[in-house]
Parts: sequence; structure tokens; C-alpha cells
Amino acid sequence: MPKISFITFDGKSFEVDAEVGSTVMENAVKNSVPGIEAECGGACACATCHVYVDDAWKEKTGEPEVMEEDMLDFAYDVQPTSRLSCQIKVSEELDGLIVRVPERQA
Repeated sequence: MPKISFITFDGKSFEVDAEVGSTVMENAVKNSVPGIEAECGGACACATCHVYVDDAWKEKTGEPEVMEEDMLDFAYDVQPTSRLSCQIKVSEELDGLIVRVPERQA
């Protein structure tokens, strides 16, 4: 199982075992990672699962699709590595992924 590290805005780290084929958001919710609200349940209809992908992982997680980019317009403190965690599919290639959770969700 790939491991994902979630780092909260205050520096706390949460490492979770992620199921291949699920999303980063699903694993955050399943493991009660603070700061990931996921109000729409992963439908890419809100921006409450916003994360910052660590620079080293940006290429492997890919670029946001048009719908995700539109929803990121509603996110708090968007940065070049901002993604909606509901749109990042977990694969074996993402073992060791590091994402940071913003101070608040939009």
C-alpha cells in the first residue's frame, strides 16, 4: 500500500496507508486527517479538500483538469502546487507522496 504524508499548516504530520485506486481525499477522510473537509464527497463540486502537493511530487500527480481549475478559484490561498485531493488518484507510483493542508478551506 502506498503511504501518503499529510502535513497540516501547524506542522503536524499524518502518515496513512492509501488504497490504490482511491483518491487522496478519501484516504484523508478515512483517517480523520484534520483540515480536509470534503463537503461534496469527492464530486469536484467544492474546494474543501484543497492541498498543496510537495514540489517533488508535482509531476507525478499531474496537472489539474479544467473542472478542478475552476473549483480551485474558490479555494483559500491557492498556490502553484494547489490541487483538490479528490482529483488525485492513488497509485503505487505515489508511494511517499507528501501534501500540505492549508490553514483553512474555502
